[in-house]
Amino acid sequence: MKNKDTNNSNIEIIPIYLHADVRPNDKLDILILESLKKSRQTLLNDDILVIAHKIVSKSENRIVELQKIEPSSRSIAIAKEQEKDPRIVELILNESTQILRSSRGVIIVETNQGLVCANAGIDQSNVEDGYNHAVLLPINPDKSARKIKASLKKKTGKDIVVIISDTFGRPFREGQTNVAIGIAGMEPLRSYIGKTDMYGKKLRVTQIAIADEIASAAELVMGKANRTPIVIIRGYDYQRAQNTSISQLIRSRKKDLFRQYN
Repeated sequence: MKNKDTNNSNIEIIPIYLHADVRPNDKLDILILESLKKSRQTLLNDDILVIAHKIVSKSENRIVELQKIEPSSRSIAIAKEQEKDPRIVELILNESTQILRSSRGVIIVETNQGLVCANAGIDQSNVEDGYNHAVLLPINPDKSARKIKASLKKKTGKDIVVIISDTFGRPFREGQTNVAIGIAGMEPLRSYIGKTDMYGKKLRVTQIAIADEIASAAELVMGKANRTPIVIIRGYDYQRAQNTSISQLIRSRKKDLFRQYN
């Protein structure tokens, strides 16, 4: 699709019910196609497939058994201060390059993937025996998205976009929203720099994080307990691109007022 700077109309948000729980080493592309078939849906060229990271992580065997984790002295000290399970803190440290902030049981980190989020994205919800297991983020969400995109194209002949999403909090805002943590097939940013507004004023800094907006729109029908971790966004006008990365959405430390003095 070409970027036409026109309003999109008739955008569809189509939830896909997952008819089977995802387990380690499952073929996620096959499960997606089976769920599409049972939901009486098919992929079309230019569709955007938004996939909750949890099922990607499960299929990639990113589930950790907590009883096998031995916390370090640092993890134990942080866990005591933040009133957290020291095994979870150990995982957070292993999955992070740096702790940026910690307060009231929340540890904000920069993850190994370069994301800035709470608790390194580690989650114990929607996982079997969640008291004794935790799910980590995919090691390389962009690579995961590219793999799913390529496999679905091979099996269906349809050229689609794949976005892997997760739920993040935001500075200065209550509540959480879905954001893109992995992408394949489209530009994650739409730039208006150099264009003019409706009064002829040249825009100098405006860039829209459309990958995040798409992920957020998908979450409206995902929910947390609806077994709909897959959503088709259809009819949205976007700029196709190869070799894109979610790193394009991550503000560098030099430009980030919240991190540069940390």
